[in-house]
Amino acid sequence: MKFKMYKKLQVNIANIYAEAKKVADEIGIPQELRGKFGLTGAISGCPAPLRRDVQEAIHKGTSQVVPLAALVDEVRALVKSVYGDAYDAAPVNTCEAGLWVSFDSLFTPPNLGRGDNYRARYLAPYEKHMHHQASYGRPFPPRFKDFIADRGSTPGELGFYGKRQNNTDVIIVPMEGAEYPVHGIKYWPVPLLTKVDVKKTLAKMAKVAERHASTLTGITSLGYESPGYGYADKDRDGVSLLQKGYSALAREYDIPYVIDNAWGLPFVGTDITKNGADAQVYSMDKATGSATSGLIIGKEDVLVPIRRALGMHGDRWGTTASYGKAAYVTQDPGKEALLAQIAALGVLKERPEVLTKPLDDLEKIVRDEFAALAPELQKGIIITKSYNSTAIEVNYEGTWADGKMGIPIFSIEDMYAGTHLLQAGLSQMGVIPTIAYDANIYISPGLGTTDEDGQIVEERARLAVRALVRLIEIVCKYAHN
Repeated sequence: MKFKMYKKLQVNIANIYAEAKKVADEIGIPQELRGKFGLTGAISGCPAPLRRDVQEAIHKGTSQVVPLAALVDEVRALVKSVYGDAYDAAPVNTCEAGLWVSFDSLFTPPNLGRGDNYRARYLAPYEKHMHHQASYGRPFPPRFKDFIADRGSTPGELGFYGKRQNNTDVIIVPMEGAEYPVHGIKYWPVPLLTKVDVKKTLAKMAKVAERHASTLTGITSLGYESPGYGYADKDRDGVSLLQKGYSALAREYDIPYVIDNAWGLPFVGTDITKNGADAQVYSMDKATGSATSGLIIGKEDVLVPIRRALGMHGDRWGTTASYGKAAYVTQDPGKEALLAQIAALGVLKERPEVLTKPLDDLEKIVRDEFAALAPELQKGIIITKSYNSTAIEVNYEGTWADGKMGIPIFSIEDMYAGTHLLQAGLSQMGVIPTIAYDANIYISPGLGTTDEDGQIVEERARLAVRALVRLIEIVCKYAHN
């Protein structure tokens, strides 16, 4: 029984941790390395060290007198040189800030004007990371009203609930072919998305859009490209069919489609010129190697209200750019972040192999180490390389196929509750964990596993992945014996 399996794991947490610590010694993780390396440099709470080229760009730029508006225009010029003059950019201090200003500029009803305000609603497919892209409105239908109640360190109005914007609802649409079973020690529904049916999901989204047409103001989704996120089906150019479908639906209703591509690469990854989205939002410190900051890239007309809200669209007396005060001036990225973005974008444009080569090297390591996993546990695992996210996705929802109980699946609520054993157990081994909930593990370079130039240090990367594999075996032993 699934429920009893998770109860057994909860009872044995201390034993699992004790074994994990012993394995760390057994596989030879040096004491001086423990707590200083991990499976990804793309977690906001523990970003990777900056590459040497980015550090040098920051150091050089901070010693010079440069107007911030000029740096913003340099970011814009880089984006336009790749995507074309019909696209524009707006740097912000974080990806979440980018979502916030984009949704408020494009999706919410006006605050000014006589008469009662109207309500606005935006569509969001029921996928992973919903506390980001799907948390800016009151959930509809009501059965989802408590779905982010326990996420984050702070609950209630001062937590995720406090992000909800003026008179705005979010319509959550379960994806066809997806499964949402309950799993984990903190028992919670988990989105399992490898079997998403694109045609049926798009048809369902269209039906829901028609039902709410009078209040519909936008569509959002993730920008990822891998099976574990539901985006395995692509056209001949490698473009997600789901994302193209959402774009087409947005055009039909003349509303914007905003993609949350936090863990994604501009220029190299999910291409806004091909999927048809109106805007994509990035966390520049996750995959690109920039300093902590965010970036919004989108169609020029869509970026006008966003840039105005940020105070960088131009002075009132007529200039092409400014760096002034506006509604979202609090999301100013600052000089050092702008310098880092320019350096990182320049590398992505001219030398993308700086980021793609370590991913190719990491893929070999991940496949090698997971080949050591017990054969009965390997069956159903899908390993996918994502250039968009510079990550290797290990999805194991298939280990639960045909009615058997596979590798334990931990929910995002387990992560926030401290009962996600594939994360908390790694910490016991001295390895900083990665995003690993909902039967989906993302492994990427950067956190003590690369050198100053961003290239893989094989021994360290192997130790981190080997620790994960051994921890999976420990957790499965207590789950199934």
